Amino acid sequence: MVLSQGKVSVDQLVETFRISAETIRRDLTFLAANGKIQKIHGGAIALRNFGEGPFAQRMLLNSQAKRLIAQQVKRLVSPGDSLFIDTGSTTLAIAEELTTIDDLTVVTNSAEVARVITSANTTVQMFLLGGIYNGDNRQTCGSMAIKQIAGFHCNIALLTAGAIAAGSGVMDFSHDEAQIAGAMIEHSDRVLLAVDSSKFDRVAAFVVASFDRIDTLVSEQAPGGDLARALDSAQVEVVS
Repeated sequence: MVLSQGKVSVDQLVETFRISAETIRRDLTFLAANGKIQKIHGGAIALRNFGEGPFAQRMLLNSQAKRLIAQQVKRLVSPGDSLFIDTGSTTLAIAEELTTIDDLTVVTNSAEVARVITSANTTVQMFLLGGIYNGDNRQTCGSMAIKQIAGFHCNIALLTAGAIAAGSGVMDFSHDEAQIAGAMIEHSDRVLLAVDSSKFDRVAAFVVASFDRIDTLVSEQAPGGDLARALDSAQVEVVS
């Protein structure tokens, strides 16, 4: 009802389902905690269908898909690899899986990625990029971070994105995050793009890269249609 109508009230839900307002409020709280709706005074509204929302909310969305993606990515990383890792709920899930791989060198703009990996594995050499700090997703960005990226060269850039589509390539809803990802691509040998299927056939304002700059796409399911054909044309390996 929330998705179809955009906004519903507790009173409306009580009348429709013939249950108590207390039960409705508990159910709305549960749905909001799992990233399905946004609670407001007296009811709920649908989540915005643009952008990616606050980072805590993004962590809750498609969590099982992100876990499957993380397990697939782990198989593509070996001890001794050097990796750029950008900020995102998907790359944070991947970071948790990477804690079991020794002797990695990681360069990241995500304080959370750095914390998760180094708190579980002391063999990892971690470099946290400096720059303007965003407290919501605990990332650094801006010209300072981009300049520091140029001081590294990694064999893998492990990135996520807000949207991918045929004819548009890899995109993000944040200009700052798109710039960071683009710089990491420029200074790496291989690019792994990790996105769940909700990002397929979606368009965002800021272009990260064309598909010919991506080596491997990792998702919980393979794309179809025009997107699949565009990836195949660009010789992107799809792992699902």
